Amino acid sequence: MTPQGTSDRAQGVAALFSRGRLTAIPRKAARREQLLVHLTETLFERDREYSEREVNEALLTVHEDCSALRRYLVVAGLLARPKDGSSYRRVR
Repeated sequence: MTPQGTSDRAQGVAALFSRGRLTAIPRKAARREQLLVHLTETLFERDREYSEREVNEALLTVHEDCSALRRYLVVAGLLARPKDGSSYRRVR
């Protein structure tokens, strides 16, 4: 993706926030994907393992439904977790 494409995505995602909080989780898959990529890049470091509690705490900084956001991140392949759910890791 070009720097301009990254800038456009950031501006589009910014419209989903008010006072640093996510106003709603987008229903449209493409828009939700943009949001999830943004959250992954801003809240989670590469090459670091997170507990479920740490993931929840990070997501709670932007929206009260951290469970839904966590689930969306895993389903989208942005966060990976083992079958036992013991940890999470940023994929890309």
